[in-house]
Amino acid sequence: MEATNCELLITDVSVLGPGMVLSPGSAIAINDGRIVQIGPSTSLESAYRTDYHICGAGKLALPGMVDAHTHACQQLLRGRITDEPPMIWVRFLVPFESALEPEDVYWSGMACCSEMIHAGITSFADSGGRHMGEVARAAEQTGLRACIARSTMDAAEFVPANMKDTVQSAIAETEALYRDWHGRANGRIQVWFALRQVMTSTPQLVRAVASDARQYATGVHIHLAEHLREVEHCVVNYRLRPAEWLDSLGLLGPNVLAAHCVVLSDREVQLLVERGTVPVHCPRSNLHSHGFPKTPLLLALGSAIGLGSDGASSAAIDLFEGMRLLKSACQAHYGLPINDATVLPIRDAWRIATLGGARALGLQDDIGTLEAGKKADLILLDVTGPHFAPTHNLVNTMVMAGRPHDVTDVIIDGTVVMRDRVLTRVDEAEIRARATEHMQAVAQRANL
Repeated sequence: MEATNCELLITDVSVLGPGMVLSPGSAIAINDGRIVQIGPSTSLESAYRTDYHICGAGKLALPGMVDAHTHACQQLLRGRITDEPPMIWVRFLVPFESALEPEDVYWSGMACCSEMIHAGITSFADSGGRHMGEVARAAEQTGLRACIARSTMDAAEFVPANMKDTVQSAIAETEALYRDWHGRANGRIQVWFALRQVMTSTPQLVRAVASDARQYATGVHIHLAEHLREVEHCVVNYRLRPAEWLDSLGLLGPNVLAAHCVVLSDREVQLLVERGTVPVHCPRSNLHSHGFPKTPLLLALGSAIGLGSDGASSAAIDLFEGMRLLKSACQAHYGLPINDATVLPIRDAWRIATLGGARALGLQDDIGTLEAGKKADLILLDVTGPHFAPTHNLVNTMVMAGRPHDVTDVIIDGTVVMRDRVLTRVDEAEIRARATEHMQAVAQRANL
């Protein structure tokens, strides 16, 4: 039988398939941006011919991870807010973001996208800020898949004028971003609506965002139940808790990504599950200041859950670390008191970082698992290092010991964007240099 052409063939690799099934000695054939076939390497090597071949010996093929909540512009804030007392958002983030110019956001976005690729992240959702077209431009150029939103705020006295919208301007600006970027880069770029948080949103803005997101058949990215002040604000002003208030205005639904979700009541958890809204936990940023999310309850009720880095202002973008933090936190808070060692099993932790994130982005039919017909968004890990081998269970070890430096190759939409730990589409030295220049300029403008 004559061999079939494909654009990329990865051979002699271990593949982690759906259901956490590990298949050593496999091959992955990729064509036109999608996975064509996964099977024994001995069979696929003769069935396909290609001009681009990657030998996967000593490597593990995984679906790319999904950073389901990040702030690309905060790459230029790294190292500044550690050990600072509250309120960080008012004291640092607001003056910082209000001082950003378009080129600042672009180079911050380039630095953020570069770090994500090195960390094995192939898709991300940015909750927004100013000049979000520049983040979309960075994602387009680096090769990442992205859901980009423009954060909107029309209330609160601490929001500076250049960051505050009217309802009309909030909708108009997002519609303009949608026209410019939605569907660009072979569909890799999507544009969503966004609300910053309940304390900075009027009922009129919430209703408008909910309505227009449905009209455009796109998503809504919100910060929800991150801290107790949100609860106090909603209870005092509306006699409802935050999730209940948003639902009363018609917002909650399966197109809504709710970042953080730490201080939810049990009733609110049930409400999110009923509406199909996907919570996204950010354990690195939440555990030290906001508390423990109700992850086991959400999972028990059948909710998808995503994982987010919450940006790089205080640490690395590293979802391997995020999985472990979430697993350990759930074990300490929920498992120890009842002597249950599996309140967040390995398979669920990995699903949260991949398929759960894909569901949060509305892309579960295209990414999140390695299967024929899905988008070719995958990563290769070197599993020959001393922290991997020997091991009784490679998958358990991958989740509990894996790290960004183990990622050697990244393929997104069928295109190799990193080969042997080197990005193929951009100059990383230039990105670091330009991002450093803009970081210093923004810090001076914002008096940081």
